[in-house]
Amino acid sequence: MSVPIAPFPAELVAPGAASAPFLDALAVAELPPGALRRVTFGDLDVLLAHTAGGIVAVDDRCPHMAAPLSIGRLEGSVVACPLHRGQFDLASGDAVVMPTTGCLLPDGTAVPVWTPDGQPPKVDVPGPKTEARRLTRVRRFNYYPIRIRDDRVEVRIPPEVTARI
Repeated sequence: MSVPIAPFPAELVAPGAASAPFLDALAVAELPPGALRRVTFGDLDVLLAHTAGGIVAVDDRCPHMAAPLSIGRLEGSVVACPLHRGQFDLASGDAVVMPTTGCLLPDGTAVPVWTPDGQPPKVDVPGPKTEARRLTRVRRFNYYPIRIRDDRVEVRIPPEVTARI
C-alpha cells in the first residue's frame, strides 16, 4: 500500500532529528486517512496524523498550552486542540485559529482573549492567571521525519530521547 508522507517546513525539524535513527511507531493500517494517533518514545509523545497531504509527525502537544492534540480533531491538514479551540495547520506549522484564552504569537504579537461574535469583549480580570495567559507564547511545532517501510511508519527520534528509552 502506497501512503504519502506529507511535506513540512524544513526549518521546523526537531533539533537532532534530521540525522537521527528511525524507530518503529505503528502499522500504516492503524493510521487511516483523517486519523490522529499518539506514539511514545521514552518521555516524548509524538502525534502521527494522516492529513490530506499524507502522514506527518509532530510533538503531541498543542503549541499553546501543551494539551494532547491526539485527542483533538483533524480536518484536511488542520488539527484542532481539544482544550482552547486553537487550530494549527500541520502542513505549514502556522496557527489557523488562535486559542480562546489569548496569547503571544511566536513573534511576540499579543492576541486578546477570544469573544464570540456579537458579544461584548470579554473582560480578563487582572491577576496571575490573566498574566500567565497574556505571556503564554504559541510555539512552532517540532516535526519528526518519517518513512514507510514494510507497511510500518517509522519516525526519526533524536538521540537524546532514544538514550532515555
